[in-house]
Parts: sequence; structure tokens; C-alpha cells
Amino acid sequence: MGVYTFNVLDESSIVAPARLFKALCIDNHNIFPKVLPDVINSIHFLEADSTVVGCVKQYNFAQGIPHKYAKGKINELDENNYYVKFTNFEGDMLGDVLECVVYEVKIESSGFGSHYKMVSHFHTKGNVVVTETDDIVKGDIESLVMTYKAVEEYLCKNPQVYA
Repeated sequence: MGVYTFNVLDESSIVAPARLFKALCIDNHNIFPKVLPDVINSIHFLEADSTVVGCVKQYNFAQGIPHKYAKGKINELDENNYYVKFTNFEGDMLGDVLECVVYEVKIESSGFGSHYKMVSHFHTKGNVVVTETDDIVKGDIESLVMTYKAVEEYLCKNPQVYA
């Protein structure tokens, strides 16, 4: 098994860090289906009933998306410092190549809003090697960037949300 690490997002935003963190990391089970209905049909808790360390969420993708679902577990959560580490450990998007993908998100305050950084660690099966140009990695990164941009845009247009 190999582990391949990629910087997924390194973005500045006018949205305050607390709002971004709440939307993207804590309450994503509510906001993702609302903001991205063509991508995410629903998100349900399988273990625990809120976003806490150890909770497991199932992400159910919309019709037309090449994947049906993904399961993710929160490994670490520091709401005061806007940090979360979670693992997608099951779902057809892992294919025959990936054991799991571990994501680390850190949001920091900046002079005008926030700085959002996400790193992905792709854990491969066997001797498989992945690079940023592989379809499985490119697709994951593109979907994460799209999700971030959609949520950020929604928060900018709706300043009362998570205020």
C-alpha cells in the first residue's frame, strides 16, 4: 500500500472562517444537497447523529453522477481552530485502486476573511501508484474544488447563513 499526498485547495475567501467551517465541515449534510442538488442527493448519519469524532456519514450522489455513494468518518475535529481530518473509506469512487482517502482541512483567519487549505492523502491498494494526472485523483480534486466554490458562493450571496 502506498500513500500519495496532494494539495487540493489553497484558497482565500471573504467569508469568515467560522462560517466556512460550519458549512463545509460541520453542517455539510444539510448544505451540500441544497447547494449542489445535481451532485449530492442526500447525506445521512450512519453512526452518531451529529458531526463529531467517530461519526460516519453516507454521501448519496444524484442520478447522472458516475458514483452512487461514499462513506466518510471524522477522525479529528477541532472546531476552535477550524481543523478537521476525515476519511472516505467506502464507496464505488474508490474503485480497485484506492483503499481510502484521508482529507485534512484547515481554515485560518486572514485580514479580509479566511484562508482555506485542504490536503488529500490517497491510500492505494497493493503496489498501485497514483499521480495528480490520474483520472481518479483528478476527478476527486475537481469535485472538491467545485464543492468549495459552490458553498463559498452560496455563503457570499447569503450572509445571514451561519452568521
